[in-house]
Amino acid sequence: MMERDLKIRTKKFAHDCVKIALLFPKNKLGNHLQGQLIRSSTSVAANYRAACIAQSKKSFVAKLSIVIEEADESNFWLEFAKDENILKDNELMEKLINESKELTSIFISSRKTAQENLISKVNNH
Repeated sequence: MMERDLKIRTKKFAHDCVKIALLFPKNKLGNHLQGQLIRSSTSVAANYRAACIAQSKKSFVAKLSIVIEEADESNFWLEFAKDENILKDNELMEKLINESKELTSIFISSRKTAQENLISKVNNH
Protein backbone atom coordinates (compact mmCIF):
# COMPACT_ATOMS: atom_id res chain seq x y z
CA MET A 1 0.00 0.00 0.00
CA MET A 2 1.30 3.43 -0.90
CA GLU A 3 2.18 6.14 1.64
CA ARG A 4 -0.52 8.44 0.25
CA ASP A 5 -3.15 5.69 0.56
CA LEU A 6 -2.20 5.04 4.18
CA LYS A 7 -2.32 8.74 5.00
CA ILE A 8 -5.86 8.85 3.64
CA ARG A 9 -6.83 5.60 5.34
CA THR A 10 -5.49 6.59 8.78
CA LYS A 11 -7.12 10.00 8.55
CA LYS A 12 -10.47 8.39 7.62
CA PHE A 13 -10.05 5.99 10.54
CA ALA A 14 -9.54 8.95 12.88
CA HIS A 15 -12.57 10.81 11.49
CA ASP A 16 -14.78 7.73 11.77
CA CYS A 17 -13.63 7.05 15.33
CA VAL A 18 -14.39 10.66 16.29
CA LYS A 19 -17.85 10.37 14.72
CA ILE A 20 -18.66 7.20 16.63
CA ALA A 21 -17.15 8.51 19.88
CA LEU A 22 -19.41 11.55 19.71
CA LEU A 23 -22.39 9.16 19.79
CA PHE A 24 -21.32 7.68 23.14
CA PRO A 25 -23.64 8.43 26.07
CA LYS A 26 -22.94 11.53 28.15
CA ASN A 27 -22.10 9.72 31.37
CA LYS A 28 -18.86 8.99 33.20
CA LEU A 29 -18.01 5.85 31.19
CA GLY A 30 -19.16 7.29 27.85
CA ASN A 31 -17.12 10.45 28.38
CA HIS A 32 -14.03 8.47 29.37
CA LEU A 33 -14.25 6.13 26.38
CA GLN A 34 -14.97 9.06 24.08
CA GLY A 35 -11.82 10.90 25.14
CA GLN A 36 -9.60 7.83 24.98
CA LEU A 37 -10.85 6.74 21.54
CA ILE A 38 -10.56 10.23 20.08
CA ARG A 39 -7.02 10.60 21.44
CA SER A 40 -5.72 7.21 20.31
CA SER A 41 -7.35 7.20 16.87
CA THR A 42 -6.24 10.70 15.93
CA SER A 43 -2.76 9.79 17.16
CA VAL A 44 -2.66 6.96 14.59
CA ALA A 45 -3.08 9.43 11.73
CA ALA A 46 -0.85 12.15 13.20
CA ASN A 47 2.02 9.81 14.02
CA TYR A 48 1.84 8.07 10.65
CA ARG A 49 2.25 11.47 8.98
CA ALA A 50 5.21 12.13 11.29
CA ALA A 51 6.72 8.78 10.33
CA CYS A 52 6.45 9.71 6.65
CA ILE A 53 8.69 12.71 7.16
CA ALA A 54 11.08 11.07 9.61
CA GLN A 55 14.66 12.24 9.25
CA SER A 56 16.15 8.77 9.54
CA LYS A 57 15.22 5.10 9.28
CA LYS A 58 15.57 4.78 13.05
CA SER A 59 13.18 7.67 13.56
CA PHE A 60 10.77 6.12 11.04
CA VAL A 61 10.79 2.82 12.96
CA ALA A 62 10.24 4.65 16.26
CA LYS A 63 7.27 6.61 14.89
CA LEU A 64 5.79 3.46 13.35
CA SER A 65 6.03 1.82 16.76
CA ILE A 66 3.88 4.63 18.17
CA VAL A 67 1.40 4.20 15.31
CA ILE A 68 1.15 0.47 16.11
CA GLU A 69 0.57 1.14 19.81
CA GLU A 70 -2.11 3.74 19.10
CA ALA A 71 -3.91 1.59 16.50
CA ASP A 72 -3.95 -1.32 18.95
CA GLU A 73 -5.13 0.98 21.75
CA SER A 74 -7.92 2.25 19.49
CA ASN A 75 -8.89 -1.37 18.94
CA PHE A 76 -9.00 -1.89 22.70
CA TRP A 77 -11.29 1.11 23.30
CA LEU A 78 -13.60 0.11 20.45
CA GLU A 79 -13.85 -3.46 21.73
CA PHE A 80 -14.32 -2.23 25.30
CA ALA A 81 -17.14 0.08 24.20
CA LYS A 82 -18.73 -2.81 22.32
CA ASP A 83 -18.39 -5.10 25.36
CA GLU A 84 -20.07 -2.44 27.51
CA ASN A 85 -22.91 -2.05 24.97
CA ILE A 86 -22.17 1.66 24.71
CA LEU A 87 -23.95 1.70 21.35
CA LYS A 88 -26.55 -0.84 20.33
CA ASP A 89 -25.93 -2.81 17.10
CA ASN A 90 -23.60 -0.32 15.51
CA GLU A 91 -22.23 -1.47 12.15
CA LEU A 92 -19.64 1.31 12.08
CA MET A 93 -18.15 0.10 15.35
CA GLU A 94 -17.63 -3.38 13.87
CA LYS A 95 -16.01 -1.87 10.78
CA LEU A 96 -13.72 0.25 12.95
CA ILE A 97 -12.73 -2.73 15.08
CA ASN A 98 -11.73 -4.56 11.89
CA GLU A 99 -9.98 -1.49 10.49
CA SER A 100 -7.96 -1.02 13.67
CA LYS A 101 -6.83 -4.66 13.44
CA GLU A 102 -5.91 -4.27 9.77
CA LEU A 103 -3.99 -1.04 10.37
CA THR A 104 -2.11 -2.62 13.26
CA SER A 105 -1.12 -5.56 11.04
CA ILE A 106 -0.07 -3.30 8.15
CA PHE A 107 2.14 -1.17 10.39
CA ILE A 108 3.68 -4.17 12.17
CA SER A 109 4.63 -5.52 8.75
CA SER A 110 6.01 -2.13 7.67
CA ARG A 111 8.06 -1.83 10.84
CA LYS A 112 9.45 -5.33 10.39
CA THR A 113 10.52 -4.50 6.83
CA ALA A 114 12.07 -1.20 7.92
CA GLN A 115 13.96 -2.93 10.75
CA GLU A 116 15.25 -5.61 8.37
CA ASN A 117 16.40 -2.88 5.97
CA LEU A 118 18.20 -1.13 8.83
CA ILE A 119 19.96 -4.35 9.84
CA SER A 120 21.01 -5.19 6.27
CA LYS A 121 22.29 -1.62 5.79
CA VAL A 122 24.41 -1.94 8.94
CA ASN A 123 25.68 -5.38 7.90
CA ASN A 124 26.61 -4.17 4.41
CA HIS A 125 28.83 -1.36 5.67
